[in-house]
Amino acid sequence: MSNKSYRHTSDKRAHIPSKEEAGYEKSNNKVREAGERYRLPVNPILHRGQDPELFWMDKYKHDEKIRELLDKLAESKADPETKALVDELRTALTNPPDEAWEEMLDIDIRSLYRTEHIAPELLIEGLAKLVKNERDQGDLFQPNELFGNSLEKDELSKVSDYYTHSDGWSNRMILGDSLRVMTSLLEREGMAGQVQMIYIDPPYGIKYNSNWQMKINDRTVKDGKDEHITEEPEQVKAYRDTWEKGIHSYLSYLRKRLNVAKELLKTSGSCFVQISDENVHLVRNLMDEVFGSENFIRLIFYKTTSGLGQNLLDKCGDYLVWYAKDINEVKYRELFKDKKIESVKDSYGYVEEDGKVQTVHQWEKKNGIELTDDTISKKGKLLKYADLKSQSGSGGEIEIEGKKFVTNSGSWKTNQSGINNLIKENRIYLSGKVPNYKRYHSDFPVMSLTNMWDDTISGGDYKRFVVQTTNQIIQRCLLMTTDPGDLVLDPTCGSGTSAHVAEEWGRRWITIDTSRIALNIAKIRLMSSTFPYFYLQSEVNVERTQNESNEINKKITYKNKSEQLSDTKQGFVYREVPHITLRQIANNLEPETEILYDKPFVDKNRMRVSGPFTVETLQNLNPVSPSEIEAETRDDEEAQKFEEMVYQHLQSAGIKNGIKQEQAVFTSVTGLSNRALHAEGYYNTGDGERKTYFHIGPKFGTVSNESVNEAIKECRAKGDGDWLVILGFSFESEIENQSVTTSLGSFEVTKVRMADDLLQDGLLKKDKKAASFVTIGEPDIEVHKNEDGTVQLEVQGIDIYDPIKNQIKPRNAKDIAYWSVDDEYDGSNFVVRQIFFSGGSKDEFKDIKKDLKDQEKYATKKAVEHTLRIEIDDEAFDRLYGLKSHPIEYKEGKKVAVRVVSQFGEETTKVITL
Repeated sequence: MSNKSYRHTSDKRAHIPSKEEAGYEKSNNKVREAGERYRLPVNPILHRGQDPELFWMDKYKHDEKIRELLDKLAESKADPETKALVDELRTALTNPPDEAWEEMLDIDIRSLYRTEHIAPELLIEGLAKLVKNERDQGDLFQPNELFGNSLEKDELSKVSDYYTHSDGWSNRMILGDSLRVMTSLLEREGMAGQVQMIYIDPPYGIKYNSNWQMKINDRTVKDGKDEHITEEPEQVKAYRDTWEKGIHSYLSYLRKRLNVAKELLKTSGSCFVQISDENVHLVRNLMDEVFGSENFIRLIFYKTTSGLGQNLLDKCGDYLVWYAKDINEVKYRELFKDKKIESVKDSYGYVEEDGKVQTVHQWEKKNGIELTDDTISKKGKLLKYADLKSQSGSGGEIEIEGKKFVTNSGSWKTNQSGINNLIKENRIYLSGKVPNYKRYHSDFPVMSLTNMWDDTISGGDYKRFVVQTTNQIIQRCLLMTTDPGDLVLDPTCGSGTSAHVAEEWGRRWITIDTSRIALNIAKIRLMSSTFPYFYLQSEVNVERTQNESNEINKKITYKNKSEQLSDTKQGFVYREVPHITLRQIANNLEPETEILYDKPFVDKNRMRVSGPFTVETLQNLNPVSPSEIEAETRDDEEAQKFEEMVYQHLQSAGIKNGIKQEQAVFTSVTGLSNRALHAEGYYNTGDGERKTYFHIGPKFGTVSNESVNEAIKECRAKGDGDWLVILGFSFESEIENQSVTTSLGSFEVTKVRMADDLLQDGLLKKDKKAASFVTIGEPDIEVHKNEDGTVQLEVQGIDIYDPIKNQIKPRNAKDIAYWSVDDEYDGSNFVVRQIFFSGGSKDEFKDIKKDLKDQEKYATKKAVEHTLRIEIDDEAFDRLYGLKSHPIEYKEGKKVAVRVVSQFGEETTKVITL
């Protein structure tokens, strides 16, 4: 087909539950037998003392023991007890037990759930009118096939298939803490030793109030401003847990992830960590401990700016620390940079044209222009004269044109037979008493890439995310250490640059982030991108020729359709350059060539989009059970203070009702000793005072469906409440799929989003006067029936909470980042079949539309031989930025799911039965 993606059909991935099937896996034999914890040595290098060790606070649990003893010593008054404590302390400090150094990393194992299935080819189907011949009908899009036959499973065998049955590969975008996600990949899915490259871009420093983007379509971030601190509960928790003790916590965070990441790497794999000069020395030391100093490959400097105007020595770049899992087995593909004539002309010095040689200066003066790649004639050659003598050896004699040349020190680089071959190829230049070798620029028109990357200042890359890395940096890492079809992992997704680069270059990818905003930016980027179509070795014939100038040409033609294989593992068709040396010419050897792995040949008549990928979520971002909440509240003084703060703000700020635009301010709120109903309160209405019960969700977690059911049960039992309010920062999807307000007997149930003020208490530079609470609106969807029997869905309104302005905005298209439709929803798998950017800038699909139009012209020109005719559906493209869906085939009882994502990454889903 003309619009394609690279699909990795020979690769597999473990079959995992969808979000709708969450919890089913508990009955799976593999899950039951595996246990709930994963243990890994903190120090994987077996022989301690092999490398100097870096110590920091709480690196070992043994440190806690020392502090405990010191505290007891300070509180002790009795002399005998003091003496015993001192002896115990001395032993702990001077002769710790062996197990103190053999500590294990202990991580709970959680499941991953598929929440969305995205294939841009499906989306394009609604943007172009496809007219096919009968023999081309087999190319029609089949979602189940696109996602490796993971969507259509027998209900009886569904549970037993988890983690034991393999689906065809689709790439993965995962929401969750990277440590637990990687652990799940290892333990649940058995992915040890499957990743070829890992790219980690951790926070460079340890400041709290920086580097968080608040909106999907707004990169404005001002460090130190309260309004630009993240609002996402998991991210705030991650920050608090991680940087509480500054650099000590930072190193603990990184070491844990490096330990688990190493287990995922293949023996030939590489790990890159992107870091600034602030902590590069510590990261290098830490990676020595994890990978072993013998597996260190290189410290790469890359330029990011021409200068920042700093007071002392100016900074102009950052670093990549590169380690191999096993340096003796590491995969390495050498990269080259073009050796441009204008950059090297001075070091070469001469130009040869029509057998005559002149200096570069003479050539430029004669022609009145600068010598460059563009101005040198086809017959012209840039050259330099190189010494024929070698520093080693003990003398020797050669003869050139009847003259004998003797060297008393060193030796000649070749013997007389080799000299004769050089003369034959016009490679000898006699100047006075010394013969020279003529080395042409075209002998090797490129130069090897080193660890100094001074050409990486971001210019052409459009930034979607405030801390987005330039494509070129990740691209070089990927091309040096992987081949097409290899798997790349980025546990720090950000804007999805690693995934985008991996997709462009035909690699499989997994990317992870705790931020919903980051993941949604990456999702949009991958859904709407187009890529060059690199010729696959498996689907073409290549005729290779080399001319007198040693230029290598390749004529590429497609094989018969029955012989074509879409196999990325066989690689692309790459450009090659000669690498001609004196030794090859002297010994009459075939000239060597170098493959340019960053310059594959492109089929300009084909359009390529991202391959199928799934969006997934980690179990630990989902429900927190009532018993866990109860234990937390009982044992955690901070949790109790949090509840008290909620009570105060309910009385001062109240709840804004997103439906009626009313504000319920409570005259009193009193805590209850009930695990499901945490407080009761009263508020005034025009008809008098009404009673409310409150269920307060976890401070750093998601309100579970189980918790809500218990609260409803308790409220029904009380019998005197008018309103049950479910307060939370995020809600399990089953709750979000319900109506906002549900009448249950004599009371209503409403879920209410708590504002960031409560979440970030103590982290803001100054407290605001009062936090507020707003109800979360479900999308109001209207179904329109068309004359042709189809239907269209229209988003009539939705109440979106703006955590910056602290208000709700009903039906404002700009507050909706995008919304999507699955018009064949099966109740278990949400497949994105239509998508609309109602709050976008109308740029998301401009590349796809341009490429489709280019194909339209090509199809007209090749009308006789083409099998696919494309007509741009301009109406469909116009709908991309509105609130009305594409037409949907009507079928009674058919389920259609609509998912709306706000600018702040919040999602609400509604299922409609036609």
